[in-house]
This record gives sequence, C-alpha cells and structure tokens, in this order.
Amino acid sequence: MPNGVVRNIERMPIVHNATPLKEKRRRSNLPKANLNEKTFPDKKLLIGHERICQCGPTHINCMTAKEWLKSQIGVWQFYYEGRDVRDKTVHPATFPISLSKKVIELFTHEGELVLDPFIGSGTTLIAANDLNRNCVGFDLQDKYVNFSNERLAQNKNMFNETQQVAVQDDARNINDYLDKESVSLIWTSPPYANLLNRKRKNKSRRNRDNGQLDKVEQYSQDPRDLGTLELEEYSQAMGNIFEGLLPLLKPKGHCVINVPDMWWENSRITIHVSLIEELRKRGYELRNIIIWDRTNLVNKIGIFGWPSNYITMGVTFEYILHFIRSSEV
Repeated sequence: MPNGVVRNIERMPIVHNATPLKEKRRRSNLPKANLNEKTFPDKKLLIGHERICQCGPTHINCMTAKEWLKSQIGVWQFYYEGRDVRDKTVHPATFPISLSKKVIELFTHEGELVLDPFIGSGTTLIAANDLNRNCVGFDLQDKYVNFSNERLAQNKNMFNETQQVAVQDDARNINDYLDKESVSLIWTSPPYANLLNRKRKNKSRRNRDNGQLDKVEQYSQDPRDLGTLELEEYSQAMGNIFEGLLPLLKPKGHCVINVPDMWWENSRITIHVSLIEELRKRGYELRNIIIWDRTNLVNKIGIFGWPSNYITMGVTFEYILHFIRSSEV
C-alpha cells in the first residue's frame, strides 16, 4: 500500500494515500474525506487507529499463547536482515526491523496506531507496514524523513491495509497532529543525550580506526535536537515531550523506549534511570525493563579497562523500558 510523507507546517502538510476510500473507511475507521491529496491547515492527520482484527476485547495483542510464552523472557536478541540500515553514514544509531516488530506485535493489534516521535531511518514505519499497523513517525531532519519515505516506497506489502506516514516536525508539536486517546503504542529509540555529540575514540574496539574514529556522529547541531543536551537538561526535555504525548495514548496505552547508558570521563551516565524517574513524574507507570542482548551483533571487541578498571561493554547490551499510561491520569 502506498504511504505518505508530511512536511512541516510552513510548507502545508500533505498526505498521499491511494487506498480506495470505501475499503479504508471500513477497515481503519477513517472519516469520509478525499485522502488522495488533502491539505490540513490545522495539521490534523486522517489516519486509522482502531483494531481491525478479530481478537477478544481483553487481549492486548494478536499473539497466540505460544508466541506470548516466548516473549516472557526478559532478555531479547535480534538479528539484522537485508532491509536493515547498517551504514552509520546514513544514520548513526539504527536498530533491527525485528526489534521493532517484536515491540509492535506485543503491544498493539492490527489496525491500531503506533507513534514514533524520533523516526530516524524509518525502521518503525517499515515494521508497522509489515504488521498491518497504522504508524506516524516524526523527525526534525528533512533528510531522515526523505530516507524513511524512500524505504517505505521499496517495502511493498500487498497485505497491508493501513497507513504509514513520515512527518517533518519537532516532537514537541506532535499533539497538534493526532487526536487524544488515538495512539495504542509510543515506540522509539530517542537521541541518547549528548552521547554522539563528541569524537569517537573506539577504545573498546580491536581495530580502532574503522572509519568512525574521531568522527562526531551527532544527528545535527540544531538547538532543538535532544542529542545536543547534557543529561539533566536532556531528561527534562524528554519529560516535557512525553508529558505532551500522554493525552494521545489510549487508557493503559503502552510506551516503549530503547536506550543505552554511556561512559563519560570514567563515570557511568545512567540514561535509563534518568528516563524512568522523569517519566514516572509525568504520568507513566513503569511495567518492565527488558535487556536487549547485542552480543550476537558486535564483533572485534578489544580489551577495555584491563587490568585495573572493570567496565562492562556498553555496546553489548541496551535497555528496553516499557511503560503504560497510568490509571491515575
């Protein structure tokens, strides 16, 4: 199914969607509007958000009991596939499509709406397309919105009855685009404070000069970019963004965030702890902490800290933080 790209409000948002309207309204609960090329001066997007599966009303996903059982393990591993983006010159911090599909399958039904506030290379959109979920992704950078759209154009799925849209805008403006209580899942891997905004030293690599040595891989130096912020300011900004997103979540809707920690001047910077504390203040309830075991994805690891300073290798694992919208909100 064709997918869309929405530019920022200065250029007037446009949604491109060639799906027959009769079928789209029936399957995705869309209003009667011409979606083939429609402008929205008030930014609101016309996109489905209701389930189109036949699952029971108390089910939180479309999984079978066997699939659910496998997902109860709190340490996850994933592999890359041919469609994944591995080139760090395209995007410095990508994750596998299989990771995104796992999260979406766990916390949504077919037809429901997934939101990624930091879409980056567009992996969440590809996963949603594969799984027949509606999805909107936002990014500050036009190059990433364009790249996401190119990937969607190449990802042909004849069974997809939903819509995936890339939007160029600040995550702080997302609630201008979507209706309250329309989102079933917020899923993202956000900028990691100023982790990438420094020259890479590759101290943990056997071959340090791998093409990334002494490079600054930060997405941009835009002052709105969270990747330029120190941890305290970053946590506050993230809290503000996610507090703004909270009304968009359905009651008991899910929010899943992938983050690592980092080392800075021989100190562990606990990004995941800062985010947990901040989101708890903003109406999110922490439900699960899952470890993404990346040992199968990294290679040529060198000795780091020996013999006097034991430090676990940050590239070998990351955190997947699962929240729900608190019932007290």
